[in-house]
Amino acid sequence: MAKKKKEEYCCPPAKGDMCCCNVESVVSVDDRGQMVLPKEIRERADIKAGDKLAIISMERGGKICCISMIKIDEFEDMVKSFLGPMMKEMFIK
Repeated sequence: MAKKKKEEYCCPPAKGDMCCCNVESVVSVDDRGQMVLPKEIRERADIKAGDKLAIISMERGGKICCISMIKIDEFEDMVKSFLGPMMKEMFIK
């Protein structure tokens, strides 16, 4: 009997109760490529009209398999906390 091929995931599922990802809703993309974030999600994420979101993608086999969004304010803080110490180290030397 042939072995069943192990399923591969772009973003592997978390083990136990360590999951940080949830399917919050399903949205449709219109002819112009636009979609609507449901009101409940916008409220929970504190996303308001005019807010900017960074689109983060993950690839597998040269094809995007996962797309995430993060508020630009939070993304800036993450980049600064990551690059800040490296930049400081570069200029101190």
